[in-house]
Amino acid sequence: MKSINVGIIGAGRIGKLHCDNLILIPGVNIAAITDPYMDICWAHSHQFNVVPDAGAIFSDPDIDAVFILSPSTLHAEQIIQAARAGKHIFCEKPIALDPLRIQEALDAVASAGVNLQIGFNRRFDPNFRYLKDVHEAGQIGDLYMVKIIARDPSPPPAEYVRDSGGIFLDMTIHDFDMVRYLSGSEVTEVYAAGAVLIDPAIGEAGDVDTAITTLTLENGALAVIDNSREAVYGYDQRIELFGSKGSITAENNTATRSTMMTAGGTLSERPLDFFLERYQDSFRLEVNEYFAAISGNGRITADGESGLVSILIGLAAKKSLADNRPVKVAEIRQEYFGK
Repeated sequence: MKSINVGIIGAGRIGKLHCDNLILIPGVNIAAITDPYMDICWAHSHQFNVVPDAGAIFSDPDIDAVFILSPSTLHAEQIIQAARAGKHIFCEKPIALDPLRIQEALDAVASAGVNLQIGFNRRFDPNFRYLKDVHEAGQIGDLYMVKIIARDPSPPPAEYVRDSGGIFLDMTIHDFDMVRYLSGSEVTEVYAAGAVLIDPAIGEAGDVDTAITTLTLENGALAVIDNSREAVYGYDQRIELFGSKGSITAENNTATRSTMMTAGGTLSERPLDFFLERYQDSFRLEVNEYFAAISGNGRITADGESGLVSILIGLAAKKSLADNRPVKVAEIRQEYFGK
């Protein structure tokens, strides 16, 4: 493919990870990077061209694509600006917490005719993608149930919770996307239950830290998502697809695949303890798909519509928890869009 010049907006933890992956892709050049809290020593060690702000990236005619890795409150506006500048866009989730603002960003992308990919990296995890391949090949028959366990190793600070939209819009949003991706079906109804069992400060911030969400799918199947903000044994990420001919499960990744057996018992390893370790392959594979798509050699699957739908499901979960009742996703869509 021809050389693609990329501008990076945001050089925090996730920004550094993406930079590390991009510099390994042939034909991709990091042309500029910006962050008001830039680690200048890190930037200089990579010989990056540091620019003062995002505007300098949008106005640069030599930049073909933009990676938006900034705080989530800035995503929608930066997508709009990038689209108007004719740049292809990769943006970490969420686009925004307000569906109307998301739609405004998607309209700008459509009007400009540029590509937009959302950072739903778990779609690209080799274990989870294998589950999807097996299901689509018909090997487990008609899908009956998707079961997802997603538990973090430690809770976030309460001040983060206040600005994040809460567990359903910040954490479970990945799982909502995975249900749609793995099942190939849309979510029609949501019923959520939650509690504050780990950190009282999370409850004081207006959220829960432990949740079970049951989803009804358009194809008749069910999904159950089990979330916790703290699993003391590590980063717990498991998925099962259960169907008429059998089931398939993706277990946790560990540092090695070893199990020790002695007279004292059997000992296996803890799950990997952090999302950057657990999903390092998926972060690499998602950007490979992105660059293939903008080069005309593929298509984007984790698109802007996926970002909107997952937020609508998350809002249905929040309403379900607040009202203690099942909530149809169409009810949330009607509330915002009148259709």
